[in-house]
Amino acid sequence: MWVVTGATGQLGRLVIDSLLESVPAEQVVAVVRDEDKAAGLAARGVRLRIADYDDPATLRGAFAAGDRVLLISGSEVGRRLPQHTAVIDAAKEAGVALLAYTGVLGGPAADFALADEHKATEEAVLASGLPYVFLRNGWYHENYTAQLGPVIEVGRVVAAAGEGRVASASRADYAAAAAAVLTGEGHEGKAYELSGDTAWSFAEYAAEISRLTGKEVRYTPVGPEEQRANLLAAGLPEQYAGILVGVDEAIERGLLAATSGDLSRLIGRPTTPIGDAIAAALKG
Repeated sequence: MWVVTGATGQLGRLVIDSLLESVPAEQVVAVVRDEDKAAGLAARGVRLRIADYDDPATLRGAFAAGDRVLLISGSEVGRRLPQHTAVIDAAKEAGVALLAYTGVLGGPAADFALADEHKATEEAVLASGLPYVFLRNGWYHENYTAQLGPVIEVGRVVAAAGEGRVASASRADYAAAAAAVLTGEGHEGKAYELSGDTAWSFAEYAAEISRLTGKEVRYTPVGPEEQRANLLAAGLPEQYAGILVGVDEAIERGLLAATSGDLSRLIGRPTTPIGDAIAAALKG
């Protein structure tokens, strides 16, 4: 079986979509916390296994010997390591054939706070002795295009990233890569640095929004403390605001600009350009 955890999340659903392009639905398993949210997957013939990252007992029934499993990282920063460890332990107990994990671009070299739990999870996977693949995802286009409305309204892209560049790709690109690894051969023991083919600057991003909307949008670089204050004023929790500022600082230092080509090679096509993602978001 091909098994996807967190299958009702934004990335998980896209991975399922990609798997169904080449794998019979009855051989695809969605591990989900809420069965009702997975009704659409079940209607397509996907098998459901109900489990919760926070309840290790439920995870013991989530996997079977020979499964090829994608562990999609949890979304709750600060709780992810014990959640991931519970999945790893259950996968080891079941005797899965492969465990793929969605980490962060740079792996051990990523020194910003958001990467800490990802690095610790990779260490836990290695310690488990399971056959593994590390899918070190870069930034998603959607991290930015989901906020286009306010950006266009004020005419500014604001970040504490200086002249740094971001080699982002679409969420669907990363999902296609995960599906390719799950269904392919020769990936065991590898770590893929996944990112877009082209790294863009925030000034270029703002210029592309302007071109596509006909409205003037400029990039306004700010310092870390000013950006933290901006995020807090927008209602973000202090911890999350600090994490996002740390990401901006990492971008300024070039840590999310790498273009290894791993992503386009895995999916067999160029990655989605940022301009296409902006255009799609504008269409709603």
